[in-house]
Amino acid sequence: MGFEKGMSLLEDLIEKAGGCAVMDGGFATQLESHGASINDPLWSALCLIKDPHLIKQVHLEYLEAGADILVTSSYQATIPGFLSRGLSLEEGETLLKKSVKLAVEARDKFWDRTRSVPGNRYNRALVAASIGSYGAYLADGSEYSGCYGPDVNLVKLKDFHRRRLQVLVEAGPDLLAFETIPNKLEAQACVELLEEENIQIPSWICFSSVDGNNAPSGESFKECFDVLNKSTKVNAVGINCAPPHFIESLLCKFKELTTKAIVVYPNSGEIWDGRAKKWKPSKCFGDDTFEVVAPRWRDLGAKVIGGCCRTTPSTIRAISKALKETS
Repeated sequence: MGFEKGMSLLEDLIEKAGGCAVMDGGFATQLESHGASINDPLWSALCLIKDPHLIKQVHLEYLEAGADILVTSSYQATIPGFLSRGLSLEEGETLLKKSVKLAVEARDKFWDRTRSVPGNRYNRALVAASIGSYGAYLADGSEYSGCYGPDVNLVKLKDFHRRRLQVLVEAGPDLLAFETIPNKLEAQACVELLEEENIQIPSWICFSSVDGNNAPSGESFKECFDVLNKSTKVNAVGINCAPPHFIESLLCKFKELTTKAIVVYPNSGEIWDGRAKKWKPSKCFGDDTFEVVAPRWRDLGAKVIGGCCRTTPSTIRAISKALKETS
């Protein structure tokens, strides 16, 4: 697939969706609702080994809810992570490819079923291969601090991401989604990898934020976006797994910092304690609130809206409904 053709896929989808596409929501949350046990360093990627049928089921549930973009179950699926579980390199790479295959199969099954239904308002979904941050692999909460320590440099981060990137691209997704990037250094590593590997499909790079003003590392988004704005391989930028009450002000900030498409998919507002491995009570958005704010976020410039941790298909259904009714 040529780069221009790949980018037109994303642009066409956004246009067909009325100027703002809907992506899916929390994956681990929904897997757990079906009985999956994912209290593990591999997190939702554990289901690639144990319960692949549940992964496909969750993809289908998000498509039914109105998702235009599916994100694969590879966020915490890494070669080192699989090797630490005793899997071979070949087995680890096969599981990475499987994450894309399951999403594509779900997308194709759903589209074959709905495309000819009179009055159906669905779009043929795109599949985005998820690439979680280095901190997500560490599973110590550092994707929310950006503190990787003095031994982690640009070369180490590129080495960490390179083979996973290659394998995921080989599996044939429509897009790449770099998620919860916590600092400028890792953003730079992702950009350089896209250039070095001459990736020919569109990508987005999304940061997290714990204060609503800066990247988790404390670096300004201006510093981080300066790196991304120079790259023609990065087609969209944004925020994920941040509290939803940050989104409005961040959208206003991002519009001043970039001309690239903006992607937002916050969590429910609950706070994850990465060390204790549990959610802490906090201010949350219910589905009814997402239904109210989604059109506002679109009007402020968001081109893709979805959910992250603790959001569900009902959240995505509310977002999709609100965007369609106000487009």
